[in-house]
Amino acid sequence: MTKNELKPQIVFDEFAKINKIPRPSKHEEKIIEYLKNVGEELGLPTKVDEAGNVVICKPATPGYEEKPTVILQSHMDMVCESLAGKEIDFETDPIETYVEGEWLKADRTTLGADDGIGMAMELALLRSDDVEHGPIECVFTRDEETGLTGAMGIKEGFMTGDYLINLDSEDEGQFFISCAGGIGTTAVFKYDREEVGNDFFFVEAEIKGLLGGHSGDDINKKRANSIKLMARFLYNEMQKMPVRLVSFEGGKAHNAIPRDCKAVFAVPVSKKEEVKVDWNIFASEVADEYHATEPSIEMLMGSAETGQVIKEEASNRIIRCLQAVDNGVFAMCQDEELSWLVETSSNLASVRTQCNEMEVVTSQRSCVMSQRDNIAATVKACFELAGAEVEQGDGYPAWQPRANSHLVDVTAETYCKLFGKEPKILGIHAGLECGLFAERYPNLDMVSMGPTLRGVHSPDEKLHIPSVQMVWDHLLEILKNI
Repeated sequence: MTKNELKPQIVFDEFAKINKIPRPSKHEEKIIEYLKNVGEELGLPTKVDEAGNVVICKPATPGYEEKPTVILQSHMDMVCESLAGKEIDFETDPIETYVEGEWLKADRTTLGADDGIGMAMELALLRSDDVEHGPIECVFTRDEETGLTGAMGIKEGFMTGDYLINLDSEDEGQFFISCAGGIGTTAVFKYDREEVGNDFFFVEAEIKGLLGGHSGDDINKKRANSIKLMARFLYNEMQKMPVRLVSFEGGKAHNAIPRDCKAVFAVPVSKKEEVKVDWNIFASEVADEYHATEPSIEMLMGSAETGQVIKEEASNRIIRCLQAVDNGVFAMCQDEELSWLVETSSNLASVRTQCNEMEVVTSQRSCVMSQRDNIAATVKACFELAGAEVEQGDGYPAWQPRANSHLVDVTAETYCKLFGKEPKILGIHAGLECGLFAERYPNLDMVSMGPTLRGVHSPDEKLHIPSVQMVWDHLLEILKNI
């Protein structure tokens, strides 16, 4: 299969156009302009709100004028991750894609199918002249990945439909009717530096090649967190010798499990060989612990250039805190029918070192709002005990299932009719904008769907090509039957 043979062609053509337009989170100006131009080109009512969200309205096709208005919604930004050695500026360069078997992939970067493929379906519907549907409102929100600021900024009246189909899910045949709420917790450690004498040896340790993934969808898949691994090694060494941090760098996005990490630190010259031996033993233990989930892990160590170290007391506090702070699954759902679903989790997402301060970014999720607040308080308390300055955002709410949803009924019935099998109606641990929509539009009937994606929020991201046709066919059937 080549890119020219991808079906439905109209959807993949739109996706190809989208991937030529840079759209990192918080830098969506070019894609906003593109969407405005599409609406004007098609002669359709188009507006952009103060938050930068775009809505393009298309009237019903003949015979469907009495149908209720359906909102189709996706987000326009993408997580920007690349493999080491890949030269790309996500603010100016296009995403380069290729086909491998039944999958569409990107050249050593995130693909942007989250949620570019949802956008592509909306644009394909706007351009189509052979699809039967009632009135539709195609909504494109900005900055979903780093704060949901687009969805938070939507005001009453921007959307007018009765039903909303969110096109931001990642498994064909699975339809989501609830999602987790979330909150971000950021800690800043401030410290002074000092010189150390010739009695110290400077070391650089690096962990790379982890799978990473989505901090919601993949948090329960027993994948390693590069920051937690590095902190674990440094903490263990602290029990045997003085360890003085110089820098600690790891992770990129708040909603991605960190794949890479690098730390520079100093130890007594007399201990340098012991540190190397300990690292090799630790690398072997980690490879054994994660032999099934992290087959490509690399753990490297070498000497580093000398420099000023973080003062001992602060260095020790930081290492202890990174070892102690919660990461991973905190609790699973208590309901028996949802026992497979993560209820509450936390992700230690990134660490950045500047001259006299270090920033640690984490995110917490839960479908139970009191537990979201509890895990966020637990993480905050850990940072406070370690002497960091801590900030937490307002977060976003969970989306609770709607009783007697007509949209869910139609979604399930049309799926059975098309494919001869029952769909799965589920909740998801990831955050969806539907939670915010439900706050502002409490009567809105919603469902979330999408084609199959894997490796989301990492350079391993890939889109299952046959599932796109299935979702497209199903979406058209829903629009005809709602």
